[in-house]
Amino acid sequence: MSEGATLPNKVKAFRFDINGLRAWAVVSVVLYHFAIPGFNAGFVGVDVFFVISGFLMTSIIIEGLESRRGLSVFGFYVARAKRIVPALLLLCATLMLVGWITLPAFEYGALGVQAISALGFFSNIKFWRETDYFSDTAQDQWLLHTWSLSVEWQFYLLLPLLLLGLWRLKPCRRVAFSVLGLLFVASLALSAVVSAKNPAFAFYLLPTRTWEMLAGSLVYFIAGQVSLRPLARRVMELAGFALIVLSIIVFDTRSVWPGWYALVPVLGSAMVILAARQDSIWTSTPLAQWLGNCSYSLYLWHWPIVVILVYANLKGDPAATAVGLAATLLLGWLSYGLVEQRTRGALGRMGAMSSAVVIAFCVLCVAVPSLFIKLQGGVPGRIDARIDEVYNEATDRNPRLVECFSVGNKPVPGCTYGGKDLGVIVIGDSHAASIMRSLEQALPSKDLHVLDWSLNACPTIVGIKSTEDGERCGAFIQQAVEKQKSLPKDVPVVILNRSSLYAMGPNEPGRENEIPVTPYYFDTPFPSRSEAYQAALRDGIIKTACELAQWRPVYMLRPVPEMKYSVPKTLGRALMFGRDEEVSLPFSEYQQRNRISWETQDLAMQHCGVTLLDPTPYLCHDGKCNGARGGIPLYYDDDHLSEKGAALLIPMFRSIFANRAAGSLVGH
Repeated sequence: MSEGATLPNKVKAFRFDINGLRAWAVVSVVLYHFAIPGFNAGFVGVDVFFVISGFLMTSIIIEGLESRRGLSVFGFYVARAKRIVPALLLLCATLMLVGWITLPAFEYGALGVQAISALGFFSNIKFWRETDYFSDTAQDQWLLHTWSLSVEWQFYLLLPLLLLGLWRLKPCRRVAFSVLGLLFVASLALSAVVSAKNPAFAFYLLPTRTWEMLAGSLVYFIAGQVSLRPLARRVMELAGFALIVLSIIVFDTRSVWPGWYALVPVLGSAMVILAARQDSIWTSTPLAQWLGNCSYSLYLWHWPIVVILVYANLKGDPAATAVGLAATLLLGWLSYGLVEQRTRGALGRMGAMSSAVVIAFCVLCVAVPSLFIKLQGGVPGRIDARIDEVYNEATDRNPRLVECFSVGNKPVPGCTYGGKDLGVIVIGDSHAASIMRSLEQALPSKDLHVLDWSLNACPTIVGIKSTEDGERCGAFIQQAVEKQKSLPKDVPVVILNRSSLYAMGPNEPGRENEIPVTPYYFDTPFPSRSEAYQAALRDGIIKTACELAQWRPVYMLRPVPEMKYSVPKTLGRALMFGRDEEVSLPFSEYQQRNRISWETQDLAMQHCGVTLLDPTPYLCHDGKCNGARGGIPLYYDDDHLSEKGAALLIPMFRSIFANRAAGSLVGH
């Protein structure tokens, strides 16, 4: 993504076709991120960049190995740093400086971490662990796009070592080609398997992306062995661009990516490079060459501008989009001319060691303050205190969440909140985890405690399975049902799930594409959230609740209203732009989305006497459910109640114990 199109040593000619292909790649990515219609899968531009990088890097390394001087691995690394770091460093420094006067502490500290991970070239690992690239939450990550630079840099670190090792064993292109071919097949196969099971891993990490860069490596070897006639080159180039355009139009965020689908743009890019048409109308025009020259800087600067539009709630606005695209072109041009070209010249006059020292020093000048800012919690007090107060509500969550809430493969710890004696059992998912302390405060005696059995994304259904987590959820619920049989029978159990998510899918704006897809099943996966799926879900919920009801009183909470937007971020950003904004949900919309859940709970009440608890009288008034009260968020994101929000439900929870003497609830 950051390398030029000039081949070294034996191959000196500037590759106008590759430079023009870079223009296609950056335009597709930029227009996709600005939500321009027709660029449903503009993200494939990154796949095109990967192929180009593999081709160019392999050419540099092989030509170096075959030269009289041989390959200097250190020199190779320094050359890559000269090309990549200066513009990236300016971007990170600019964002940190602008963030000092604009961003609240909560987000400024996060930006500091992003800057460090970008400059350290491990941002792909950071975002793999934290952010779904295709989700709305990704759109406020200022340096999200640097994940691809990290992948490329990691590839740059390993490829010369591999080829140098092979060359020392046998200095032969055929051996290098064979080994890289095997690695290509292995990485592609891994990508195809992992993309379906662990999309985030496949999208962000090197093992499942290596094959795309190796595709470019293989093209380099093949190009030296074939000679195509002009007509064959034209046909090959046209077919290659057709595949790239087809992938942009046909695929979208629902496509399993990269996986097998990414073969389409990768093959198309390989064909364009192999065709090597220097005078092509598709790549050699002045506009294509200008965009290709500036492509790295355009890529770097476009994403923060997109984030600004998101902050201002202007993404999708035609006028704002036009201004954003113009700003991208201007900043990309300035960055290319004033930073890329000038630093290339200045560093080019230095030796490798001197260049490395200068680059390292400059990186530390940005990374160290960024680390300090993170350690200082984003340095509160720089901006309006009210903005910080609203943003900080994103941290107003159960302080024992990390300790007690089970995510991934972490065992359910079974934490207790309160005294030494069992007072109530809570079974559920993250919505249950968010109300533990409020339920603790509702207990009639300080001697009693809440037993926390919560598991991430786990509906309370015995035997339910998931294409993402296998049988883990259903097995845990079965274990909970069995374990509760040994506990005192007069202790109630409270069930709370984000049941609308399981029945209907996510409701956050921009994620409509996920609604037809469900990972949950019982015997065989369902192709959609069909009536058959919803009926199976309903039967499982009722069956499990009724099995618990044979042993103890069972309470089920009606679903908590989901706001669709992160309440702290929405309110905080509105204040940043001088606006007071409301985040709310019409009660009629809440009823419509949760109709299936309510009907299911009503049936559980009829079948086995489950008692229903309704949080809406405490959270909804005058025909709408509010995400804030007095300007202070009641949610720490879009659908999880904060500690303040959950505290509103304490009177409701007290009703569980109203007709029971405190002594009768004590476990023996």
